[in-house]
Amino acid sequence: MPVFQSEGFTLAYDVHGEGKPVVAVHGFASNGNVNWVATGWVDELTKAGYQVITLDNRGHGASEKIYDPSVYGAADMARDVANLIDHLEFEKAALIGYSMGARISAFVCIRNREKVACAIFGGLGGNMVRPMLDSDEIIAGLNAPTLAEVTHKTGRQFRIFAEHTKSDLKALSACMAGSRTRISEEQIRQIAVPVLVAVGSEDEVGGDPEMLAGLMPHGEALTIERRDHMRATGDPQFKRGALEFLARVYPA
Repeated sequence: MPVFQSEGFTLAYDVHGEGKPVVAVHGFASNGNVNWVATGWVDELTKAGYQVITLDNRGHGASEKIYDPSVYGAADMARDVANLIDHLEFEKAALIGYSMGARISAFVCIRNREKVACAIFGGLGGNMVRPMLDSDEIIAGLNAPTLAEVTHKTGRQFRIFAEHTKSDLKALSACMAGSRTRISEEQIRQIAVPVLVAVGSEDEVGGDPEMLAGLMPHGEALTIERRDHMRATGDPQFKRGALEFLARVYPA
């Protein structure tokens, strides 16, 4: 994978296809390949005529691992996305982020609005503006000596996923401790580009997509029926809704 320097860290990314750029920002404990390639997103988007750039967030995938929670603020990781857009010499790009990636994408929309054509926030609705649920339990689950010692439901769920993605558990623990950056309703109201908010109907982590979409002047909501936080990521309903949204506001 190619790499670039951002804010003093070495980050990995990959470029797929040709066309208008879509920067894909993965969720916590995932990486560009797991979140976007293995789920079929890259294939669908490139077939639709877009160039997809998958980024491994700091501490994840092939990117540099850091063990200091202070460098994992969502606004800090948003600078990585903006720096990648500059590195690839794009004037603007569409963003698609899932879960933590949606929060990061929101900060890009707020802090670097001139670089964003539109955005899709997946897996994070109304809870984006609320304190993160179960984050201490997730940290405890990541720091436990073995999976067998993790009994909390959410902590165990994320520990299993982190082991599945072969992630650095210490780096993820630091990321979870540092990335719970508060974002207010007032900040969300500043996002002026078209945004699709897509959340599973059974997703207790993400919350109500209508609530978050309603805060933005050009927000739209999509409920991914019968899907929870983990199972909504690659769902065909999500892909269809996202492609229809992009065709309207950011045609290939």
